[in-house]
Amino acid sequence: MSEMPAEPSEFAEVVVDLVRQLQPAAEIHLVGPRELLVDGRRMDLENLFRMVRQDPERGSEIAGHYLEQMFASDTMQIEQMPWELARDRIMPRIQPESIFDHLNRELVAHVPFVNGTVIVFVIDLPHLTVSVTTEQVIRWGLHVNDLEPVARDNLEQYQPSLHVRIVESKDGGRAAIVSEQDGYDAARLLLTGLFSRLAPQFGGDFLVAAPSRDMFVALSCDPGDFVERLRKRVDSDYRRLPYPITSELFYVTQDGVAGTVRDVAA
Repeated sequence: MSEMPAEPSEFAEVVVDLVRQLQPAAEIHLVGPRELLVDGRRMDLENLFRMVRQDPERGSEIAGHYLEQMFASDTMQIEQMPWELARDRIMPRIQPESIFDHLNRELVAHVPFVNGTVIVFVIDLPHLTVSVTTEQVIRWGLHVNDLEPVARDNLEQYQPSLHVRIVESKDGGRAAIVSEQDGYDAARLLLTGLFSRLAPQFGGDFLVAAPSRDMFVALSCDPGDFVERLRKRVDSDYRRLPYPITSELFYVTQDGVAGTVRDVAA
């Protein structure tokens, strides 16, 4: 079996060709280095990319088998999954509003958030995540707002013992880094107990950077030079990393999450 390309964008192009072979009638769009739209549904390539990198000599075989399973009739029945089975698998993700440049806003189950972002919901399965549609929500007899508390509770239970790494700068700034690399690092901004968990490290309110799906960095609100350095780094990460979310900082208080400091000051 041949190897798959190691470069993410080339890897994605090969996957597009494989999907076209399996689903010749599907409408397929490559919208990022590790993300496809197949008939309007998001297809996350991160798990597949990691699986192939673990055994590159069998790359084509692994990719082919993975995609065959994904498009098998049983897997496609996820859309018909009853609420009783889906409930414990519903997870939140923070996405930029720009996702609706490629997706029909009315078809995607989501709620508005801050910093030009929205919270979308996925059904988390062992080898893939599938976006929840508004049609599914209606079929479950729910409103999309009903998903948010369920998803937040599931996120709380997903990794109850988070490893938080504390970093201090010479000028007195402090950062707390969460890096579970499970697809939900940025989503930890939505944890119900986030403030009580991290506020003691910062003496009160703090900022959070979530430039991409797999990054979460909480930081102190001062000194200003420290925050400005982090802002520049966040902007760079937002531009270069896969699954970008926002270059803006989130402001976390005891009352919840607000937009950027600039927004709060205004």
